[in-house]
Amino acid sequence: MKIKKIFLASAISAATFATAQFKQTPLPYAYNALEGSVDAQTMEIHYTKHAAAYVANLNKAIAGRPLEKESLEKILSHISKESPAVRNNAGGHYNHELFWTVLTPEKNTQPSAKLAKAINDSFGSLDALKEKLSKAGADRFGSGWAWLVVTADKKLAVTSSGNQDNPLMDIAEVKGTPIFGIDVWEHAYYLKYQNKRADYLAALWNVTNWKEISRRYEEAIK
Repeated sequence: MKIKKIFLASAISAATFATAQFKQTPLPYAYNALEGSVDAQTMEIHYTKHAAAYVANLNKAIAGRPLEKESLEKILSHISKESPAVRNNAGGHYNHELFWTVLTPEKNTQPSAKLAKAINDSFGSLDALKEKLSKAGADRFGSGWAWLVVTADKKLAVTSSGNQDNPLMDIAEVKGTPIFGIDVWEHAYYLKYQNKRADYLAALWNVTNWKEISRRYEEAIK
């Protein structure tokens, strides 16, 4: 009987995994690829524990509901009508899936010509944008994110959000399409930087994937 119970539990678990709507995208680089800015241990724990938990808990929260058939972006668009479990985990999954892609071990990537012009028009210079984004991350009380977004009128804006909220949510103070997100939860930096969030934010500019951010920008303004 005990063996049958174990087999049944394993079968249910496998079936749940097989039908799960959302899954993690494989990390696009090795855990140690960003060493010097993000240490390997932090990256591994962040990806395999924290981000993985958001996916698992999101799938659990939407199991058997019409939400299973919706895209992540659609769920976020009406998040005010959903439970805290859906809000926190849908946001957590979306935010991390974006975050991994806007970091890179490739050195000295640069904004595309279109994005560079938009940055200069909106903020004056790339350095001014970096300063504004770093300040948004540093000033975010507690856990959250700093964002560079494309607004509905195709303009760039910097904003921040608490916890796992993001600018795609209908409850966002500043709404838009995120093209760059910076995780300022302590689990993103504490092992290497302890309480020095500003040092972590400064270090991320060494591994920022401007090619991907530019791609997202040009997709958002279409």
